[in-house]
Amino acid sequence: MENYTKLKDLVASIEGDAEKFFNNGNSAAGTRVRKGLQEIKTLAQEIRNEITATKNSAK
Repeated sequence: MENYTKLKDLVASIEGDAEKFFNNGNSAAGTRVRKGLQEIKTLAQEIRNEITATKNSAK
């Protein structure tokens, strides 16, 4: 559950940069959004692995 909370915080943290990129065309903000999305992808995969391990250990 800790990683899920981190995931939600990470999504919230890139929201401002996403607005700057899409609304104002700030390319540096776009780079920060892309970096944040990569971190989200990695964290989401970790959460998937935790869920699978927990599910399999319950059997």
